[in-house]
Amino acid sequence: MDQPHRVAAARKCPEGRPAPAPLESVHQALRVLEVVNRYSGGVNLTQIARETALPQLVLARATEQLIRANLATPIGPDAYVAGNALLLAESATGEGRGHLRETLAWVRDAVGAAVYVARYTDGEVAITQYVDGPATPVVEEWVDFRVAAHASAVGKALLAELDHDERKDHLARHRLTRFTPHTLTGQQDLFHQLDDRPPNAPLLDLQEYAMGTVCAAVPITAGPNAECVALSIPVPDPGRLKQAARILQSEAAAVLLALIVAGSTPSTVRRPEDTILSPTA
Repeated sequence: MDQPHRVAAARKCPEGRPAPAPLESVHQALRVLEVVNRYSGGVNLTQIARETALPQLVLARATEQLIRANLATPIGPDAYVAGNALLLAESATGEGRGHLRETLAWVRDAVGAAVYVARYTDGEVAITQYVDGPATPVVEEWVDFRVAAHASAVGKALLAELDHDERKDHLARHRLTRFTPHTLTGQQDLFHQLDDRPPNAPLLDLQEYAMGTVCAAVPITAGPNAECVALSIPVPDPGRLKQAARILQSEAAAVLLALIVAGSTPSTVRRPEDTILSPTA
């Protein structure tokens, strides 16, 4: 799919599914990006405002978001052209995916934790991207994430984006197993946790998947499949998790933009013996 069509398609919300918090600001940024991308010689804010009908403050925020993501470049007072990341995404070199990795690495450093992107595809939880480091190790996959959606922040964020019947179908295939003393094993308790949290609050794993590890995830669904960005911290520190989750929320839109321009596609189906997190990924 070429870039204008990819950008336009990404603005469509999945039917019957509420838009996660980062999605509204991304939709606004994508409206601006569509206009910028049409003018190879540059376009000023007056023309962008005319074509997008966005309020001044919203337009300013969207433009700043695009500049930070290297998707738009200022060329003078209130004038912009397509940024380098967008040009790389349109090229055949695959460098657009390198920009996605750079974005995830930047978020990893900002939150001080390993960062993951996950998608619900073919009825299963799949980690499609992750970035770790010596000081920010990934969580040890001691139980396959595909059968632990009820216990992991990633799984909860994806389940939260499914409708009631889709959740029931998933849990009919994957039993609510107690992995730690903190794991919820009641379906109604799990559904209440998914649906009764404050608006736009991250989904948390407070040592429910593994003792000693806490995680947070933010839904960023922009296509037909539920998707989220998440982090894991290998120490049970509620204060550190709260701060990291707040930063993750603020940067979720940047991750979603990077995924869209990189043309991220679902990961291939794994064999049962394969682990989601591989040192070579």
